[in-house]
Amino acid sequence: MTEVATARRSRITPEREAELYEAVLDLLREVGYDALTMDAVAARTKSSKATLYRQWGGKAELVAKAVRHTKPGGVGLSEIDTGSLRGDLHALTLRSDDCTMEQNSALMRGLAMAIHGNPDLLKAFKEHLIGPEMAEFRTVLQRAVDRGEVRPDNPAIDFVMHMMIGGFAARSMIDEQPPTQAFLLSYIDAVVLPALGSPRD
Repeated sequence: MTEVATARRSRITPEREAELYEAVLDLLREVGYDALTMDAVAARTKSSKATLYRQWGGKAELVAKAVRHTKPGGVGLSEIDTGSLRGDLHALTLRSDDCTMEQNSALMRGLAMAIHGNPDLLKAFKEHLIGPEMAEFRTVLQRAVDRGEVRPDNPAIDFVMHMMIGGFAARSMIDEQPPTQAFLLSYIDAVVLPALGSPRD
């Protein structure tokens, strides 16, 4: 029975899956999470609702996986290895251009509001986005510790992801501007690396 279910869930090709995720994000930008329906996703992607539910189980998991799939931030972060923590964090930042960052910032602001009133969405985000990204960051930071760039007992290690998200989110809230590569690179050098006691050059 499990083999049959797995086979059913794997029928969608990676290319088709990517198309579906892009369509989901487009709809999210248009109507927001609460107004997004599986009917709308099915219509936009010319899919059946049965296929969507069989593949993703529901709206929360579909949205979380769509964000995860199209977000350069954590996907493959641990594969970046420039030889220094500064180089790794800069390389991560440079994966998204300013236009993409602006789009993602607006999208994540809307989803952050939705998460507060949707336990299923929070659970899906923790499982498919937050948990994997934290694991990626831990791998990158452990390499920095192994290289001697960061002391293993530095308390800031546990808050690197908080700092990165904070800088990304605060740019819009405080400066009323979207995050940019230049801003985030400066933020990493001025805030994140000093907190970790890591070299900035």
